[in-house]
Amino acid sequence: MLYQIYEAQRSLMEPFADFAQAAAKLYSNPLLPMAQNPMAQRVSAGYELMYRLCKDYEKPEFGIKAVNVEGADVVVHETVALDLPFCELRRFKRFTDNPARLEAMKKQPAVLVVAPLSGHYATLLRDTVQALLRDHKVYITDWKNARTVPLEDGEFHLDDYVNYVQAFIRHVQSQYGNCHVISVCQPTVPVLAGISLMASRGETTPLTMTMMGGPIDARKSPTAVNNLAMNKSYEWFENNVIYRVPPNFPGAGRRVYPGFLQHTGFVAMNPDRHLSSHYDYFKHLIVGDEASAEAHRKFYDEYNAVLDMDADYYLETIRTVFQEFRLVHGTWDVRNPEGQLERVRPQDITTTAHLTVEGELDDISGSGQTEAAHALCHNVPKNRQKHLEIQGAGHYGIFSGRRWRDGVYPEVRDFIRKHHDAGKPARASRKVAATATPAE
Repeated sequence: MLYQIYEAQRSLMEPFADFAQAAAKLYSNPLLPMAQNPMAQRVSAGYELMYRLCKDYEKPEFGIKAVNVEGADVVVHETVALDLPFCELRRFKRFTDNPARLEAMKKQPAVLVVAPLSGHYATLLRDTVQALLRDHKVYITDWKNARTVPLEDGEFHLDDYVNYVQAFIRHVQSQYGNCHVISVCQPTVPVLAGISLMASRGETTPLTMTMMGGPIDARKSPTAVNNLAMNKSYEWFENNVIYRVPPNFPGAGRRVYPGFLQHTGFVAMNPDRHLSSHYDYFKHLIVGDEASAEAHRKFYDEYNAVLDMDADYYLETIRTVFQEFRLVHGTWDVRNPEGQLERVRPQDITTTAHLTVEGELDDISGSGQTEAAHALCHNVPKNRQKHLEIQGAGHYGIFSGRRWRDGVYPEVRDFIRKHHDAGKPARASRKVAATATPAE
């Protein structure tokens, strides 16, 4: 019933949000004499803040229309390369009429960015994609809101996530011969599992995998997020955070972990910071600091847009990653698209170079959790392994913002370039048919 109550409350608040938006525009209209009154500016700012707090936040767009490549802007066109029931594989294709630049872009590495399925949309990695597009051909996993997926499309399990990752890798490899994979936060675990399974089967594995701020071994330096997952039972999560989608959505009846509950948890982690941010926004509006106000809007347009996660996937992630630690214990079996169980063996990866990145101040994935991947992939030569700790960076700082652009991205770019230029393809003794990939 909680989901239905929330939807009813949201519907009731919609007219008030529309009224607040209209009132804010009215009191700030420069053509009206009253708008010049300081009190009117405060009233307008108050209504604008009310609108921001009450409005419904839809999925944002990536909005990447152009990117600078070798000193010149090139056009970027966003397309859907693969469309699976719970995820779209998006490609950001670059266009130029300069023959030399076009030839240079064709030679650049292809990168698959695996975005987290942990509450926010893939657009949270907009800054990641924008930086990568300067030197790479870029694909990203754009996970769908589970409440929009009809029940007839089936369930979505953690095993399905792993199989999706492999299908996407195979698709990019089919276009360019090989690729590089970057995973941010939650997907570091299923990405490592997917590549391990490919290696165990003798498939061609990516040239590199970069894992950033993820819970490979959640036992190390546990954060508040880890402690919640570890200290509550599986049954507690199933009984307290799982609800069915209301009838006004395509996925009506699907069991999900609702986005609004996840958002409540996000805010509860740092309530004082969010309260201060909204008050600062109010003050920026009063003094006419539009640049600061717009920065606030852009951040919260992204932060407040959340999606529902399929219940099976969420609960299995809690159990597998945060309670039973199956990856690090070597006890994780994944069911492939043919229905067979396969053991995840990171030690079977021998040729895929890997880079791990952690933030010194990360309060989501603690110190050492991502670096643990190196011990698991111990058959990869040491000269093909690298770990970075970014001083002063929190969780978001390792993939977005100034620290990402100035500190992390150059390291990631150079790591990919080094192993791409080596031109040594991953082991390919036996190819397995990409049965999880739709026909093209």
